[in-house]
Amino acid sequence: MYKIAVYGKGGIGKSTTTANIAAALAKKGLTVFQIGCDPKADSTMLHMNGERMETVLDVLRKKGKAEADDIIKKGTDGVWCAECGGPVPGTGCAGRGIITAFEEFKKLKVIENIAPDVLLYDVPGDVVCGGFAMPLRGGYAKNVFVVSSGEKMSIYAAANIAIALESFKGRNYAELSGVILNRRGVAREREIAEEFAQDANTKLVGDMPREALIQEAEDMNKTLVEAFPESEAAKRYLELAEAVLAASTEV
Repeated sequence: MYKIAVYGKGGIGKSTTTANIAAALAKKGLTVFQIGCDPKADSTMLHMNGERMETVLDVLRKKGKAEADDIIKKGTDGVWCAECGGPVPGTGCAGRGIITAFEEFKKLKVIENIAPDVLLYDVPGDVVCGGFAMPLRGGYAKNVFVVSSGEKMSIYAAANIAIALESFKGRNYAELSGVILNRRGVAREREIAEEFAQDANTKLVGDMPREALIQEAEDMNKTLVEAFPESEAAKRYLELAEAVLAASTEV
């Protein structure tokens, strides 16, 4: 199994990138399980025909306990999906919601039962404390990829993740395995991303241009890989998915 966490600044296209990587890997015949760790619970919507999944915390609030069928669904593109969820806005710690959800996954043996070839965690922004750092810990993700543009604040957020991972070395935590450039039209963008990757002792594993088809696919409530499988953009996501696996360690 490959255990991969994808981080990046909010709004950088991290969830879109993760969803298209998941869809590309499923298209190759792999069993893929994507876990959304953002309290907004929108990570898996493109697999679910635009519908927001009932989150682990939603189910626990409603029923007091969860069954696997309550919190795990298979998307239209074959990707298995779950959303951790979070507290009612303004009433609690979103990071604690991730911890609670992970405890439920363990108790219900969700991952063992799905037995995915690839486990993908889609984790919010540059938050590396508390529950948001859970995927970095031993037994969860093995490899971390950071989505960034060449924009200053995006690189800054990516650097925070790299610093955290460097601090956790020797504790059986995940390791930084690559940077995915999601372009925003910044001058010298690839050069900036490559310089950051070099400074972080990692490499650039993908360079995704701005693509109008992504929005068209999302308007159809699908990933680009599912909506336009023969497009050049879909082929780039297939190449990115292969590069991510090649840079990851099977466990």
